[in-house]
Amino acid sequence: MIRLAVAVERWPIAGRFTISRGSRTEAVVVVAEISDGTLAGRGECVPYARYGETVEGVRDLIAAQGDAVAGGLTRDDLLARMPAGAARNALDCALWDLEAKRRGVRAHALAGLAAPVPVTTAYTLSLGGPEEMEAAARAAAARPLLKVKLGGAGDPERIAAVRRGAPASRLVVDANEAWSPATLAANLAACAAAGVALIEQPLPADDDALLSRVARTIPICADESLHDRAGLDALSDRYDAINIKLDKAGGLTEALLLARAARARGLSIMVGCMLGTSLAMAPAMLLAGLAEVVDLDGPLLLARDRTPGLRFEGSVVHPPEPEVWG
Repeated sequence: MIRLAVAVERWPIAGRFTISRGSRTEAVVVVAEISDGTLAGRGECVPYARYGETVEGVRDLIAAQGDAVAGGLTRDDLLARMPAGAARNALDCALWDLEAKRRGVRAHALAGLAAPVPVTTAYTLSLGGPEEMEAAARAAAARPLLKVKLGGAGDPERIAAVRRGAPASRLVVDANEAWSPATLAANLAACAAAGVALIEQPLPADDDALLSRVARTIPICADESLHDRAGLDALSDRYDAINIKLDKAGGLTEALLLARAARARGLSIMVGCMLGTSLAMAPAMLLAGLAEVVDLDGPLLLARDRTPGLRFEGSVVHPPEPEVWG
């Protein structure tokens, strides 16, 4: 008989992780495990308060699918049964993992994709004062791609400070909705002066129409403004790229469909993550070959990762072994 188990896990962060919405010192994840008595598939999700999710609520949503899982729930069934979000992601990834194990093939083959290869991931610098961020950038200056968390007032100084600290790194900045129409022009100019390669979610998701009227030389990427395929048409001409996260899309199944639909519309792709362990990053590695920017550094920001986990060599992340996922 197929059984579903769900667990909440807490993983300490190395130091603190700060964005415009606050700071954290631990990553709280929810893990779904689907077992047939011999083999088990796992999926990890990260509930996100920005989207109205709580750890307890996501745990309970997953647990409520126990009877459906026992009855042979498929990934297609799951798309129709649950909305996009963290709970569906954990279940979807667990179903992928179990199916790969039962068939004796890798998950990328099930998805009709080429085998994933090692890729360079961004490394995130938390929001702080300019001096603090310059020091963090200097410590990470050997990494080829840095993702810089910004927070509103004082961002031009932060951007300039990070560039001083890491003069050779490619920079992506992420405002997490913290900019406003009044500060947009100055912040865009500061990013241009620092040679920023991509700007992620500068304006609030419900107040980003201005982006369709702003001349810019740096591509702008939607994060909070886009979850799944249903939101693509609303992007209009506001964005040049989208950040696909499995927790937003509600699993690898939808994420792969979203990536192909975005490509058909001429949008570039970033594959991103919430702050989780290697179990959360592993399914997203299947999207890395479809993306211009990879941001799967969650385990690098933790004080410790699960064992076994993904293998990192500096900023290069290797595809998961079967023992990890898929």
